[in-house]
This record gives sequence, C-alpha cells and structure tokens, in this order.
Amino acid sequence: MSDLLERLRGRGWRMTAQRRVVAEVLNGDHVHLTADEVHARAVVRLPEISRATVYNTLGELVSLGEVLEVATDKRAKRYDPNAHRPHHHLVCAQCGAIKDVHPDGNPLADLPDSERFGFTVSNVEVTYRGLCPNCAAAA
Repeated sequence: MSDLLERLRGRGWRMTAQRRVVAEVLNGDHVHLTADEVHARAVVRLPEISRATVYNTLGELVSLGEVLEVATDKRAKRYDPNAHRPHHHLVCAQCGAIKDVHPDGNPLADLPDSERFGFTVSNVEVTYRGLCPNCAAAA
C-alpha cells in the first residue's frame, strides 16, 4: 500500500473506488502530475471515473494537507503527494520535468531579519530552474 493510502486510511478518510484510484495514481517518488494526467492514468484503472471526480478528489487531498498543489510557472498546476517531508523543487525550464530535492541546511535561516520586513515567516518554497539531462543534451 502506498504511503498516501496509508495516511488517508489513518485519517479515516472514506475510501471509495474513485478516491483509491486517484491516491494510487499519485503514489511514487518525484510524482508531480497535472489533474489531466491523474485523470488519464485513473481511467486506465477505473474507466468510469470522471474528470470532475478527479478534480474534486485532488481538491480534497490538498485541503487535507495530504497532497501539495505545485505551480512552478504558467503551466497547469501539479499535484505532489510528498506533503509531509519538507522539500524544494528542481524544474526543467524547457520540458517542465519536476524533481523533489532535499538540500542540506535551512532556507528559512538564510533570510536575515533585516529582509523579513516584520513578517513572521512560517514556510519557504524554493524552486531551482535549469535544464534536465535530456533537454541539455538536445540543446
């Protein structure tokens, strides 16, 4: 069983066939699928699942804090099931591939008090941009 499925069961989330399929599709490392990609993969497993059900389920998972909604540029939002381990994202500027990265250090500590402008900072989102190996080789 996937980590996401285990977390949802632990919360007592009602596990319908549709919800289970969406959670299974989101299982894995470096998963950052758009809602349409989730739907396309879910239909293979459960042909009757609707696009609306996928969108609603993703919205619920984001509201529960079990999935992160990632917007790295003007492309479609992506959904990241790695919601419980702090991480940043490495994004290919050409093809849009996304990888989770876990650099050493604390990015919050890197922000000097003089640059906080009185804010109480509770979260940091860092996005590294560049070219993935495939796009770099093609360039």
